[in-house]
Amino acid sequence: MIPDYLTPGFSAAPKWSDVPGYELPAGEKAVSDLDWKEYFDTSELWLVIGTALQNNKDLEQAALSIDEARALYRVSRADLIPNINARGTGNITKTSDDSSGQGHARKSELYEANVGLASYELDLFGRIRSNNQSAINEYLASEQAYDVVRNALIAETANAYLQLLADQKLLKLTEKTLKAQQQTYDLLSQSLDKGVATEQDVSRASTAVETARVNLHQYARFVAQDKNALFLLMGIPQDEEFLPKTTLDDIQIADNLATGLPSQALLARPDVKQAEYNLLARNADIGAARAAFFPSISLTGAYGFASDDLSSLFTSGAAGAWAFLPQITLPIFQGGRNTANLDLAEIRKEKAILNYEQAIQTAFREVSDELAARATLDAQLKAQRRLVASAQKVYDISNARYRSGIDSFLSVLDSQRELYEFEQNEIVTQRQYLANLVNLYKVLGGGLNEESVLSVPESKSKGLAQNENETMSQMDQ
Repeated sequence: MIPDYLTPGFSAAPKWSDVPGYELPAGEKAVSDLDWKEYFDTSELWLVIGTALQNNKDLEQAALSIDEARALYRVSRADLIPNINARGTGNITKTSDDSSGQGHARKSELYEANVGLASYELDLFGRIRSNNQSAINEYLASEQAYDVVRNALIAETANAYLQLLADQKLLKLTEKTLKAQQQTYDLLSQSLDKGVATEQDVSRASTAVETARVNLHQYARFVAQDKNALFLLMGIPQDEEFLPKTTLDDIQIADNLATGLPSQALLARPDVKQAEYNLLARNADIGAARAAFFPSISLTGAYGFASDDLSSLFTSGAAGAWAFLPQITLPIFQGGRNTANLDLAEIRKEKAILNYEQAIQTAFREVSDELAARATLDAQLKAQRRLVASAQKVYDISNARYRSGIDSFLSVLDSQRELYEFEQNEIVTQRQYLANLVNLYKVLGGGLNEESVLSVPESKSKGLAQNENETMSQMDQ
């Protein structure tokens, strides 16, 4: 009764969206060939990401969702096998003198012990098998959902780490700038006392000092908040041993990813796979809804012993007893329930198709955005560094001309402010460049190599094929 499944067609673009005038760097390795430790080639990043994979609460929730789906699948599968139960009953009745037909009280006892076949449905039209197929695909979708969370966690942890390093670098830059500006202010204050400098120059220097001091407080706050965010992702109390000892300039992230064709890369993403498994589950629900229109046959039976004395129930004097109760049910009038259930199943399938198509569209947009950034950020960072070098020369010349009495202090102040601004922008661009490499690995479906997992939940270690081959005794374990 399950409809034939056809993967919804999607017209993938022949290539990724690009930025006119820019070429994407050539990639050498596919995401599927790279373990996350190989991609993030920094031991401190290994520590924080590995800790997050072990302790993050969102990832633990996703792992529990897999266990939940697996248990529901086992419950659904059990309906395919007859249930046999042992049962013992005792029936003791007593009548009064008035109610007894013999005119005196009467007591009767009957004890039974049997092995019975609980109501078992012959799945002639595949209702139970359809429900089982739905449960299987729900289970597989939950595994892909785990991969989605795990993939995102690796990227979020790496980006949080990079943000902390960037803000620490900005804090050190601000401390250095504040120290230099404070020295300038002190020098001008002394010159003012000697009648060399002007009050305007001293006020301008004071403005630069206070601006740097404002930024210093801001970046100190950012660093503290970055640490809190990083420890939240790692799922552990704050521990200084996990904080970075390296700098943003020392981070090594592979930049040689091969993007591949859109039609290949998109279907490899776990969120797209999850959407397709959900679609398969909704398709199986239609089979169950269709089967409800057809007759159902149930079998109930029992075999055992009966005796009017409990002590002789299992002796040779006990009478054998058996019962067999087949039952067929044909739906005639259900008040439109079955029709409504079928309509509901078909509507949910249509929604699942839309979700699948939307997942592909979102994936294409995310990859295209990161590739556009990849093509431009490298050139932008190099240009920003040349800008900083030029601003440094301007500052050095302005400072020398001021000390020689050629220019006013305003020229020094302007060049110093520009240099500080350009240095800040360089750090921000550097973080964006590294974050782009992290995000590119994520959107291409990376981070799913199970060999790199430090702690794998039970549900991830058992595949669907093993589930299919388990006996019922193993399932009950």
